Parts: sequence; C-alpha cells; structure tokens
Amino acid sequence: MDNSYVKSNSVYGITTITFFHPQSNSLPSTLLSSLAEEITKAGNDSNVKVIILKSGGDSTFCAGASFDELISIKDFETGKKFFSGFAMVINAIRKAPKFVIARVQGKAVGGGVGIACAADYTLAMDFSVVKLSELSIGIGPFVVGPAVERKIGVAAFSALSINAFEWHCAEWAKGKGLYADIFKTVEELDAAIAVLADKLSKSNPEAMEMLKKVFWKGTENWDTLLVERAEMSGKLVLSEFTVNAINKFKTKPAKK
Repeated sequence: MDNSYVKSNSVYGITTITFFHPQSNSLPSTLLSSLAEEITKAGNDSNVKVIILKSGGDSTFCAGASFDELISIKDFETGKKFFSGFAMVINAIRKAPKFVIARVQGKAVGGGVGIACAADYTLAMDFSVVKLSELSIGIGPFVVGPAVERKIGVAAFSALSINAFEWHCAEWAKGKGLYADIFKTVEELDAAIAVLADKLSKSNPEAMEMLKKVFWKGTENWDTLLVERAEMSGKLVLSEFTVNAINKFKTKPAKK
C-alpha cells in the first residue's frame, strides 16, 4: 500500500483539491479517477466559488503518467482506459463552472503540463520547469495536447512536443502564457493564490461562470476528441519501441 491520495478541503467558498503520489506525484488511473471526481464535485457544489488545484510535497508538481502502470498495460482497451483518465481530469476542469487555479510548486512533466495548462489560471515557482516527455518513450502528448495548444499556441506546443528531451524554464513557460506569474518563494506563491482566491470567492459567480464559458468556447467536442486521442496513446503504448523505452527509463538510476 502506498500513501497516495486526493483530498478536498473547503473554507469560505474556496475548495482546495490536493493530489499526492510518492513517485514524484505521478498519476495512476486510481488517482486520475479520484481527481476528476473531486473537481466535478466541487464544480457542482453551489457553495464553492473557486477551486485551487495543487499537489503535495515541495519538489515536483506532477510527473505525469505512472510508469508502473504504463508498463503493465498489455491490451488496447486497458491502454485506452488509462489515458482516458487524463481526458477525464482535463474535461472536469473544462466543465467546472468555477475558475480553477493551479499551484505549480515544482517541475511538471507530460500530463502534469497538461493539467497546468487546463487550469484557468496557473501560478508557479520560478524553478518550475516543464517538459512534454512523451515522444522520448515512443508515445506523444496526444490527450493533453489540446489543452496545451489552447493555452500556449501551436508553435510553443510543437517546440515542447518535438524537443521532448530537454526542460523548458519557468520564464519560458510564463512568456508563453502557461504560467500567469512565477515566484521566488513558496510563501509568496501561496500568498498570491490566497489573495486571488479570496477576491474570486467574493465575486459574482454568475459572471465568472459566463466568463469561463467564453474562455472555453470551441472546446465543446473535447468529450469525444480527448477519448480519440487516448486511443492513439493506447495503441502506441503496446508497441515494442515504447515498451523497450519505458523499461530502459525505469532502469536508470534516480536523479537526486
């Protein structure tokens, strides 16, 4: 048994959803399902005015897909179901009639970048580097791609997807619009989030819901689009190239 979790806490109209996994906040299917469920529940709660999405720990915001689960996938339906978990989280954020603020306290990889991009407003530490590493293991950022492209544009999405082997710094991410702002200390980050969330909790909920619909216009087909993208990843994860690449990655010594 690991000590992974998804927790929600609501105070004065502000719901904070926290996810954690001991392996760099990677996301197995169980956590993806719980995360989507908590976001949906908060979005449907009339007492909730704004949602804060964060991860536990102080080093990595989210390492993306669970490699242990990736390597265990042996058939297409299982692969499709796993990658559909990321689709469920992104769509839950998209459909929630409340603004979702993401707190990125460390590096974001793969699906972690997708979640940071799907959030309506993302604040981060100045060392919160990003990488779309999927191509390096023979897949591709298919499911998170629409969210990333929507947030930072085709050119920046292409740069992240093609150069899947190097980190892009927080300043780069801020310049592309992925991060609204970056901070030097956790105290400054948390203070900025607290101030914004408090102000939003006292704003007109009807106006915020209308604004969110405006922001997400043109994504009405994502319920089907992201599942189609999950099928692409579900097929590729079974390839000999990807299986070998994941196994090779898992045998590398962990970096301190």
